[in-house]
Amino acid sequence: MAKKKQSISCSFCGRSEHSSGLLISGVSGHICLDCNQAAADIFNQSLTHEKSKENKVDTEDFIQKNKPSDIKQFLDAYVIGQLRAKKILSTAVYNHYKRLGQFSQAEKDQEVEIEKSNILLVGDTGTGKTLLAKTIAKKLNVPFCIADATVFTESGYVGEDVESVLTRLLQAANYDVQAAERGIVFIDEIDKVARKSDNPSITRDVSGEGVQQGLLKLIEGAVVSVPPQGGRKHPDQKMIQVNTQHILFICGGAFVGINKIISRRIRAGSLGFSSLNEEEKAESNPLEFLTAQDLKSFGLIPELIGRVPIHTFLDTLDEKALQRILVEPKNALIKQYTKLFDMDGIALNFEKKALDLIVQKAIQTKLGARGLRSICEMVLSDLMFELPSDKKTKKYTVTEAYVKQRLF
Repeated sequence: MAKKKQSISCSFCGRSEHSSGLLISGVSGHICLDCNQAAADIFNQSLTHEKSKENKVDTEDFIQKNKPSDIKQFLDAYVIGQLRAKKILSTAVYNHYKRLGQFSQAEKDQEVEIEKSNILLVGDTGTGKTLLAKTIAKKLNVPFCIADATVFTESGYVGEDVESVLTRLLQAANYDVQAAERGIVFIDEIDKVARKSDNPSITRDVSGEGVQQGLLKLIEGAVVSVPPQGGRKHPDQKMIQVNTQHILFICGGAFVGINKIISRRIRAGSLGFSSLNEEEKAESNPLEFLTAQDLKSFGLIPELIGRVPIHTFLDTLDEKALQRILVEPKNALIKQYTKLFDMDGIALNFEKKALDLIVQKAIQTKLGARGLRSICEMVLSDLMFELPSDKKTKKYTVTEAYVKQRLF
């Protein structure tokens, strides 16, 4: 007679195989799917708690070791000039960490709740807006991402929704929502979403005013449903809830033409001889007199301007600044090309007059520091092709005559 099959049950809840469905066998026991899921939830909660403790320690440690002057000193090693912008960025990041430290405290009833102060960087192309953001990312211990506002459109239209910014932030945080909710987002080309005129639009402006309206809830602070893989939202797609209340937003843009708006406003409000000095200053650097009124005239809506209360500008780079950019920073272009040739066993040097010619050409192109790389590529392209195969050449000096031949 056949032996009766012995019934098995879950070692945790005691349910039989018949009632629980599927049992996973171990060395000396079994576990059902429900208990397995409950164990996974407990494990994830424990990991989240440990991460929050680590984040609190990191925040407090950062505040103690990195004062605004220390952060600015780090920026000085990579970014030439832009003293005002570096001071404001350093202070904003430091205050952001202090704010995170306040909300990580156990006390729920805070007497004073510190609000975040988002930042707007205005400056010509090639002055270092994106470089400042990337350099800050090297110093920080929070998730950081850079997004381009030119691809944004209003929800429901071809392009990307504004929520895709948070998808990038989640990816930078390895999909740790708690870490992403204390991160920093740099939105580049914010001027490209300006509406077409100062007057409220009558028709749809899906890539201008519509985007600004969509950015309001993100920048101010709200719980946003984010597609985990980016792209469009679909009804059946599983969303991730992200609270943007503690995310610091840094916006940057060239704002081409805003100089004329500032100059026109200053001239209109100038009367008598006492205003001549102000007009002369405005001609030299109009961005120094930037106000919220000028941003509104350019095409930003008042609601968005109010949510980005700190406005600062970047100076246009002159010849002296471009010369320093070529050779001084840790990642200076000349140092990069010297390293590339050094990998092939070739010592590359530049004459002082050769560097002067490169800077003069960069000023002519009016592309700022961004134009230096393309010019260096034009000068060195043939050398990078030929010298690695020339076993006799161990040293090469780029002369003034060679640069003239390549550029003029």
